Amino acid sequence: MLHVLSFDSKKIVELCNQINSLNYGLTIGIHSRIDKVINTVIKNTSVGNTYINRNIVGAVVGSQPFGGHNKSGTGPKAGGPEYLKKFCYEYSISNNVVAMGGNVDLLSNVYD
Repeated sequence: MLHVLSFDSKKIVELCNQINSLNYGLTIGIHSRIDKVINTVIKNTSVGNTYINRNIVGAVVGSQPFGGHNKSGTGPKAGGPEYLKKFCYEYSISNNVVAMGGNVDLLSNVYD
């Protein structure tokens, strides 16, 4: 989604707070030649990607990091080679029944 609006430059920090309150923070694009404006927006927004004076859809899937904050998620760009792993939680459980006083002979014939 692209949201373009005019704002009072004296209230730029307030605008940044309004942006942050949306709880999405994937990408922000700043189009300005004024360093103070650029630095203020960078300092006061919580986003994963900040593009200054350029196209805001530029990450290459699978080769450049791309992620956001809050409801926009984190990690590699959707569809990249590591994308599915972000939804997985891998774990293993090992139980030494002998150390607990278990009878190994009871388990040895399980697969016979």
